[in-house]
Amino acid sequence: MIEEMRLRDLGVIAEATLPMGPGFTAITGETGAGKTMVVTGLGLLLGQRADSGVVRAGAGQAAVEGVWIVPEDGAVADRVRDAGGDLEPIGDGSAELYLSRTLAAEGRSRASVGGRSAPAGVLADLADALVVVHGQTDQLRLKSAAAQRDALDRFAGAPVREALAAYRSAWEEHRLVARELDELQTAGAARAAEAEALRASLAEIERIAPEPGEDVQLAGRAERLANAEELRAAAALAREALSSEEGAADVSTLLSEARRSVERAGDAALSAVGEQLADLGYRVADLAVELSGYLADLDESGPAELAAVEERRAELGSLVRAHGTLDAAIDLLASGSARLAELDDDGDRIERLAAQRDALRGTLDETAAALTAARSQAAERLGAAVTEELHALAMPDARLVVAVSDGAESAAGRDDVAFLLAPHPGAEPRSVAKGASGGELSRVMLAIEVVIAATDPVPTFVFDEVDAGIGGAAAIEVGRRLAQLARTSQVIAVTHLAQVAAFAGNHLSVVKGNDGSVTRSSVQRLDGAEREAEMARLLSGLADSDAALTHARELLDLARPVA
Repeated sequence: MIEEMRLRDLGVIAEATLPMGPGFTAITGETGAGKTMVVTGLGLLLGQRADSGVVRAGAGQAAVEGVWIVPEDGAVADRVRDAGGDLEPIGDGSAELYLSRTLAAEGRSRASVGGRSAPAGVLADLADALVVVHGQTDQLRLKSAAAQRDALDRFAGAPVREALAAYRSAWEEHRLVARELDELQTAGAARAAEAEALRASLAEIERIAPEPGEDVQLAGRAERLANAEELRAAAALAREALSSEEGAADVSTLLSEARRSVERAGDAALSAVGEQLADLGYRVADLAVELSGYLADLDESGPAELAAVEERRAELGSLVRAHGTLDAAIDLLASGSARLAELDDDGDRIERLAAQRDALRGTLDETAAALTAARSQAAERLGAAVTEELHALAMPDARLVVAVSDGAESAAGRDDVAFLLAPHPGAEPRSVAKGASGGELSRVMLAIEVVIAATDPVPTFVFDEVDAGIGGAAAIEVGRRLAQLARTSQVIAVTHLAQVAAFAGNHLSVVKGNDGSVTRSSVQRLDGAEREAEMARLLSGLADSDAALTHARELLDLARPVA
């Protein structure tokens, strides 16, 4: 619900505050005073395209601010918080939501949601949950088959809602299975080629049977074998220095002599040195043995082993080139079998998916038929209820037909919905956009909203001259229906008819003044004598006409029980 809206430098309105509140608010005023700017400002708050031409002449920018009362939790609150905005709790599970939009004369536009700057798109996201606007050139949400179908679904309530949920579940499941089947069939040749290549790769990896890190170990072994002579000479020289087989002085001999020398000295202080020299002798002997083993291994290795190592390295290299690394090839051997089994199962899988798709098609057909049946039943009731409303709106011979016909399959079902109007007996029902005059279309739109709101209320309706093209008794009935709609929703109507304004519980007047250069307008809340004078002006153009004032009071008395 819109609690309050403030306008500044918008059109001819210099500055105005519009107190709204619950129920039915009527907005009246002289021609050119800027009544429609109220709807324009509301459109800016709801994310509509900004036109810098609405900035008041001489002003740098226009600004619109609005205070909404919304549930503290729910879709609106979630979207506001997603945008970084905040709500102001006011109790009873409700909160105040502040929205604003500024529009510079050069065309720049800025928006804020819940006190935080946000793209205008966030305002547009909130629009559907906050307000339904009916302008003079935007009659009803009935310009497309989809909009008419949605209106019917709203009226139908739980029966269609449940049938639609069942259909959508079946439609989505069928769509996913059909898409998977199509992808398998389309990619059949490619998947077969992938299976053959994978099978060959796995066979090659199994034949070579690589071990983790084997390529690194073989690289070291090959380098050693390639430098065998240099390694033999170095190892032999080192072993000779440690323990000579030729009787020459070596480390082992020198250590033995040193140990014997300190032992012969018989000094206790040197006994520790002797023990260390003995330990060094043992370690030198171990090193000499290790070098002898190394030399023996080199003697056993030869060109034949080097050739075998290089051949193995070449095999491992082929795996590295094919798979990037040896580890990747080993990993493929572990995981590729599952993928190969999946690919080899394509034929059976296609058969299973085809059978599943056909079974789901049957379920989809059943749920689609149930949805069509629910919509058809609701269409009859909606047509009858709107026709009754039209009779009360001074269209006694009109008849609304809600036609449900076969349409393209989509997530919303297989139905096309059309609202058709027969304005008088014997007339062929035609689309409401083609079969009704401007005044009739206004009443058809209002009748549909009144009927739908009884089962699916909208928080706020805004009507911009819904009474265009009508008058007299029809206008009175329009006022009655707006008041009736206001029992379940907030209703704001810009009107030029006293018969409509009389039924409002809150009457605002856009007052035009002139400062000598620029027309300025403001908004006043009317009551008592001021309201009677405005009603008289609407009736006769004269605010002080006794006859008009008498008629105004009669209208207010007539409307009072409803308002």
